[in-house]
Amino acid sequence: MQQIEWQDFQRVELRVGTLLAAEPNTGAIKPAYVLQVDLGELGIRQSSAQLTGHYSCAELIGRQVLCVCNFAPKRIAGVRSEVLVTGVYDADGKVVLASFDKPLANGSRLA
Repeated sequence: MQQIEWQDFQRVELRVGTLLAAEPNTGAIKPAYVLQVDLGELGIRQSSAQLTGHYSCAELIGRQVLCVCNFAPKRIAGVRSEVLVTGVYDADGKVVLASFDKPLANGSRLA
């Protein structure tokens, strides 16, 4: 594993967001959802994420997740993805969301 400096880590804007809406991304080759994420002061941002293995659209609404907010927007299957919702692949290759066990203010930065 390559080591990084503290300053490298500080450049990544990891913030709390609440999922407001989720719908299938019908243009995606691999099953994915289009998400609307409330990031507090940063506003509401859109993301396309492959979360269909463990989550239905209804299960995602209201969940707080950890997001990378300072990547440049990227077009994914016809959707302008403005934020990366983070997660980890399980043993079956399905994404498990990085989330929190206590409510937090949207836009709070990872300490």
